Amino acid sequence: MLRIRKVKTKSGAIAFQVVQYKGHRVKIEKHIGSAQNEEQCNILHSLATEWIEKRTSQLTLFPVEKQKILFVEKSKCIAVTHNFSYQFFLKCIEACGLSQLPQLLIDLAIMRLIEPSSKLQAIHLLSRYFGKQYSQRIYQTIPKFIDYKSTIESHAFNTAKKVFDEQFYYVLYDVTTLYFESFKPDELRIQGFSKDNKSQQPQIVIGLLVTQSGFPLSYNVFAGNTFEGKTMLPIIENFIDMHPATKPIVVADAAMLDEERLAELRDKKLSYIVGARLANANIKMVKQIHTSLNTNKEPTVRMKTQHGDLICDFSMKRYKKESSDLNKLIQKAEDLVAKQSLGNKAKFVKRVSKEKIELNTALIEKRKLLLGIKGYCTNLSEGQLSNGAVIDRYHQLWHVEQSFRMSKSDLEARPIYHRNEEAIRSHVLICFVALMAEKYLELKTNISLKKIRLLVWNLTESHIQDIITKEVFKFASPTSEILNTPLAPLIKEWELLPH
Repeated sequence: MLRIRKVKTKSGAIAFQVVQYKGHRVKIEKHIGSAQNEEQCNILHSLATEWIEKRTSQLTLFPVEKQKILFVEKSKCIAVTHNFSYQFFLKCIEACGLSQLPQLLIDLAIMRLIEPSSKLQAIHLLSRYFGKQYSQRIYQTIPKFIDYKSTIESHAFNTAKKVFDEQFYYVLYDVTTLYFESFKPDELRIQGFSKDNKSQQPQIVIGLLVTQSGFPLSYNVFAGNTFEGKTMLPIIENFIDMHPATKPIVVADAAMLDEERLAELRDKKLSYIVGARLANANIKMVKQIHTSLNTNKEPTVRMKTQHGDLICDFSMKRYKKESSDLNKLIQKAEDLVAKQSLGNKAKFVKRVSKEKIELNTALIEKRKLLLGIKGYCTNLSEGQLSNGAVIDRYHQLWHVEQSFRMSKSDLEARPIYHRNEEAIRSHVLICFVALMAEKYLELKTNISLKKIRLLVWNLTESHIQDIITKEVFKFASPTSEILNTPLAPLIKEWELLPH
């Protein structure tokens, strides 16, 4: 039979024990704690009684659970964890079919979603927030992640098809640049045209292929001085090789392709929609476009060119903005001519001699004719795709631009601190996995990662320790708020209700 025994210690405190008497022998079953005053004695006596009742009930056929008692004034918070946040993003990555990836790769992608930082800082935060322990020597493992690129891209395709019912009639392509903290270049990290205004720093070029809805499908890393147009065909060909049943129409920005690249696409029998560089067209064609749009009852005009069909449309909203911008540039040019100073990046100014500059009136008139006009080039006939459909498809490019913004701002993919080429490529791979998860959540919930972070991070587990008994109690925050948000269907689907 279990009994409570009080023993006076050498320090004068009273120790409470749960004991069992067997003849003249005493077996100590549980040391409850030591008390210094009557209040503590009452607490320890209650805890001893509770322990005996629980132990006794466990020996019966029908045990009865009894709620534990925590005296707040005799306790302290020893930790706050965010396991719900980790489990939520882990389930998202698993929903993208990536559960078989190395755990370190998954965890680094999760930390990029939760709190982007350096790899070493991510390891520290994984331990601090979630109790996940990794060696500080992770940089030996990270370069090997690149071996999983094809697997990840394959799962990206399957997720887009099965989860979001993408048909892959169209794919969107664009490039961006990521700069390095270091100023020392090499074969991959090279100075080039920077989209981050970091022209003095080495960079890499990233090409990204996404679906119509913006879900990432494939990417590649190129040297920092690579011409944008040379990046697209390798990615498109690799995508088609991996998925031969698809042969989508490629949609890309005007800066992406020149005459040579368009010819390559046609040789590969690939269909495309790209922005047209009307400013580079000869004045005869510009006048023809201007006249056609002014006389045509339709809002668009289609013309045959050596590169395929040229479709142009006019927008009054676009006209007002471009007209305002043009007037400012002309005024600046006139000021430079008045001062006879060429200045930096001066537009609409030409040098006629070593000592004299003047307005480039021909260029100004050409730009005026193109105000409000946007051009699109395609090798699809009007029977295959109408003018309006071509324009609509091109305007979907904001999805891939958004993906770049997400990776740069939400996921903080730049600056890059790695030097080894494989480690650099693995860093981009981690960001790609995180981008897949972020886009998955955005398409499922229609809310931003920033809001999702806040919602899931607020669900915490507080670990409270009884000062006297040293017992730790865990308290989870309520779930009522998050279950009234767009995240509720996913939480229920993934069975993530914390309590």
